[in-house]
Amino acid sequence: MASIAEDPAREKQSPGASLIYDPKVRGVLYQVITVIVLAMLLLWIADNTLENLKRANIASGFGFLNGRAGFDIGQYLVAYTSDSTYGRALLIGFINTVVVAVGGILTATFVGFVVGVGRLSPNWIIAKLSLAYVEVFRNIPPLLVIFFWYSGVLALLPQPRNSMELPLGMFLNNRGLTFPSPVFGEGTSATLIAIAIGALAALLLAYYSRKRQNATGRRLPLWPVLITFIGLPALTFLFIGPTVTFDYPIGGRFSLTGGSTVGPEFLSLYLALSFYTASYVAEIVRAGIRGVSKGQTEAAHALGIRPGLTTRLVVVPQAMRIIIPPLTSQYLNLTKNSSLAIAVGYADLVAVGGTILNQTGQAIEVVSIWIIVYLTLSLTMSLLMNWFNARMALAER
Repeated sequence: MASIAEDPAREKQSPGASLIYDPKVRGVLYQVITVIVLAMLLLWIADNTLENLKRANIASGFGFLNGRAGFDIGQYLVAYTSDSTYGRALLIGFINTVVVAVGGILTATFVGFVVGVGRLSPNWIIAKLSLAYVEVFRNIPPLLVIFFWYSGVLALLPQPRNSMELPLGMFLNNRGLTFPSPVFGEGTSATLIAIAIGALAALLLAYYSRKRQNATGRRLPLWPVLITFIGLPALTFLFIGPTVTFDYPIGGRFSLTGGSTVGPEFLSLYLALSFYTASYVAEIVRAGIRGVSKGQTEAAHALGIRPGLTTRLVVVPQAMRIIIPPLTSQYLNLTKNSSLAIAVGYADLVAVGGTILNQTGQAIEVVSIWIIVYLTLSLTMSLLMNWFNARMALAER
C-alpha cells in the first residue's frame, strides 16, 4: 500500500498561521477588531464634542437641571410654576408623555379589537364600515390626523360661553373638555386602602375562578367578584361617610368656572394616536382570529356554546398568541409617535425639552435625556408584553 504524501506547504506553516485559518479564532478576532474600531470612533466623537463645547464656551453636565425654568406649562398633574427648576419641568413633560401614551394604548386596543372583530362580521354594513375605517386611518400620516382633530374638529367647537353640555356635568368647547374635579377630604386614605384591598381580593378570586375553570371546566359567576370589589369600599363609605366631593363646572356669561379642563392639545394628540394606531391593531386582531383553525369554532358550536361565548372563550384566547407580538410593536410606535405633540403645543417631554434646550443651549444633555427616557419606556413596555406573551403561550405537556 502506498503511503499518502504529506503536503510540504502545510508542514512549513507556523502554529500562529494555522490559528488564523481556524474559523472560531478568526471570528473572535474580527469581533475584537470591530469593538476596538467602534470604541476609537466613539472616543473621537466624544473628544471632538468636548472640544467644540469648550470653543463655544458651553458648560457640559447636568447641573443646569437645578436652574429656574422661567416658563409656564399649560397642562400638568403635579405642582409646577415658572419658578420651578428645569428638572421639574422635564418631570412634567415625562408625566404628560406617559399619560398620553397609556391613554392612547388603552383606547387603541379597545377600538382596534372592536373594529377587527367587526371586519369579520357577517353583517355587510358593519364589515364595510370597519374596512373603510381601517383603510382611511391606516393610509394617512399620523401628523395629518393630529391636525385633523386639532384644526378640523376641536377648533370648530363653540366658544366657552356657548359650551356643549355633556352628561355627568361635563362641558365641551374649543378650549377643551371641562369636567368635575374631585376634592379629597378627611378619610380619603382609608377609602383608597379599602378600594385597593377590594381590588386585590377581586383579582385573587378571578384567578381562582380561572384556575377552577381550567381544571374542571366550571367557573364562578361574576357577581362574587363584583361584590368583593365593591363591598369593602361601600362599607367604608357607610361608616366614614363621603370622603370625596366634586367641584362641578358652572357656565357663566363669558366662560366656565370650576372643575378641571383638558386642553385641545391633549385631546387632539390623544384622539389622533388612538384612532390611527387602532387601524393597525384592527388588522392584527383580524389576522390573529383568521389564524385560529375554523374547526375550533365548529367544535364549540357542536357543543352548544353560543357564538358570543365561542368568540370570547375559544377563539380570542388562541388568537392572542398570534396577536401579542405585532401588538407590542404598535404600542411602541404609539409611544414614540407621542413626540409629535410639539406640532400642536402639547407639553410632552420633547416639547418641554426643546424649550429648555433653546434657553440653556445644553443640546447634548437634553437629547441624551430624550434618548434615555424613550429607550427606558420602550424596553419596559417590551418586557411587560413579553411576560404577557409568555403567560399566553401554550403549556407543554
